[in-house]
Amino acid sequence: MDFPLTGETARWLALPIGMIFGVLLHRGGVADYNVIVNQFRLRDFTVLKIMFTAIIVGGLGVLALHAAGHATYHIKPTNLLGVVLGAALFGVGMVLYGYCPGTGIAAVATGSLHAVVGVVGMLVGGILYALSFSWVEAHIQKIGAFGNVRLPDATGVPDAVWFVLLIAIAAGVFWWLETRFKPSPESDAT
Repeated sequence: MDFPLTGETARWLALPIGMIFGVLLHRGGVADYNVIVNQFRLRDFTVLKIMFTAIIVGGLGVLALHAAGHATYHIKPTNLLGVVLGAALFGVGMVLYGYCPGTGIAAVATGSLHAVVGVVGMLVGGILYALSFSWVEAHIQKIGAFGNVRLPDATGVPDAVWFVLLIAIAAGVFWWLETRFKPSPESDAT
């Protein structure tokens, strides 16, 4: 079965869907610099909760679409060194900037001028990465390259079991955060 939305209609729907996503980021509180920074200060776990929830809901949606034959997996090659270095760079950038790329753009939409500087930095970083891609491909991506492999394929454990495990981990983390960490009054003031 094919979905009725294709081509130009699907492209035009990207704008309102993106706007809804930005509104949801804002309403969830993660377009607020203080929420992001306090995540790294271990004072506000809103970002962690939203990310875990998004991963689970999105993953289950993809799993259901794939099982119904409405989606196919497009597995990117596993390049461990590239992932580790990219994640470290992303993490440092997020700590210094106070936003991730999506929340930074949502913050720009709310009128945050300091978020504009970060968006310009993201664009410059993207251009620099594009210009250095051949070097990165030749020197970094080959280290720890395992090809197009997924955890279920590598372990023989079905997708559904991985998602049940992920849901159990998320539930455990949510419970632990709710019972062990209480927001301090100063986290809202900073």
